[in-house]
Amino acid sequence: MMSAQFAHSNTSYVLSTKQEDDVKTATLTAAMAWHGSSPWVNAVTLGAQQEFERLGIEVLAVTEAHYDSAKQITDLETLAVLEPDILLSLSIDSFSSKPSYLRLSKGGTQLVLLSNPIAGFIHGEDYAGLVGDNVEGMGQAAAKLVAEAISNKGRVGMIYHEADYYITNQRDAAFVRALAQYDDIELSVQKGFVKKNQTAQLTSAMLIQNPNISAIYVSWDAAAEGVIEALRIANRKDIKVITHDLGTNNLIDMALHGNMYGTVSDRPFEIGTLMARIGAGAATGVTTPLYTQVSYHAVTANNIEASWQLAFQTPLPKILQTVLKQSTADSLMRDRGSDAQ
Repeated sequence: MMSAQFAHSNTSYVLSTKQEDDVKTATLTAAMAWHGSSPWVNAVTLGAQQEFERLGIEVLAVTEAHYDSAKQITDLETLAVLEPDILLSLSIDSFSSKPSYLRLSKGGTQLVLLSNPIAGFIHGEDYAGLVGDNVEGMGQAAAKLVAEAISNKGRVGMIYHEADYYITNQRDAAFVRALAQYDDIELSVQKGFVKKNQTAQLTSAMLIQNPNISAIYVSWDAAAEGVIEALRIANRKDIKVITHDLGTNNLIDMALHGNMYGTVSDRPFEIGTLMARIGAGAATGVTTPLYTQVSYHAVTANNIEASWQLAFQTPLPKILQTVLKQSTADSLMRDRGSDAQ
């Protein structure tokens, strides 16, 4: 379960007109130190950049650590030299990076964290706030998608994130608790991974040992790509996959009614906007919330385009637009064929 410290959350954070005016006249600077790169991270960055621009805050630098904690520490040390007023970041390894974050916060930088809290940090002193997902709700939504995919009955496999990583650990645990509510669904097998390129091999082993599973839950979208690949190689079109987040490759499979049945998406653009606003408030002496969480929604083949725009605030990639149009045309042709019969 989510720690008691973050059990209660805000769902929004708004600055008054006077507070926004104070921000705009303060000549603030900001930086972002991300864990990696992906469409999701890009959307967080875009939301933050647009909010910073609206508030007259200069972005000095944006770094990404390729999911390497040592590189993130180097990035943080480099950013500390720039002395930004605000830093937005997701910590890969809070234990090793803690001294670097403390150097920034003790130097006057307002730190706003994404998803992963840092143990021992004091709100209002070491950091301005944490923005994240409703992990309990997302886990429940994933379990509901599994139930829908297999008509509330069958055996399910789970490929979970075995590394010590707050958001995925919490989300996976919430999924297990929610799935236990379905009497006729059995969680037959669970396999853990540390690196996302391990999931194809884990899936192949799972199919050999548990050929009767009807669905597989995977911790997040990029890790699910290996699962889809293994299912294709095994010619197991019957097994449905459920995950979290939005990625082009898996959405193409979903649009074509392949193995990917559904995913649960949060609102990365909104996350970036909130983080920037919280940092701006903290930098001008405004009280900021300990924890702010964004909403989520379930995504299936029927709402891909609307879900993408809601999450990323950008148009659907052209390749996905093409696939969706073709899938719609194919469905119409099938319907006409059925009517003719």
